[in-house]
Amino acid sequence: MSRRFCSIVSLLALAAGLAGCGTVNEKLSAGMGDYVPQWAGGLPADAPPRPGTPQYDAWMKERERKRLMPAADREKEEQAQKGATSTTPGNAVR
Repeated sequence: MSRRFCSIVSLLALAAGLAGCGTVNEKLSAGMGDYVPQWAGGLPADAPPRPGTPQYDAWMKERERKRLMPAADREKEEQAQKGATSTTPGNAVR
């Protein structure tokens, strides 16, 4: 009977441990993605900021400004931005 009791307690402890891992990971995963490097599966460099931050509000204002801009002007601005970023040699991947 002692052996059966130990087995049941061990299974209950294992089940409680697995259930605890699920709730911890749910809470940590929301913020941990910000700290994982991109090469290890973290957020890409062009990911928008998190909602509720001042950077998010500025990003949304810029997005709305571009949405209201005529398509021809928007294309010219995108070409100018692409030309400015492609001339910087610091972004080379080796």
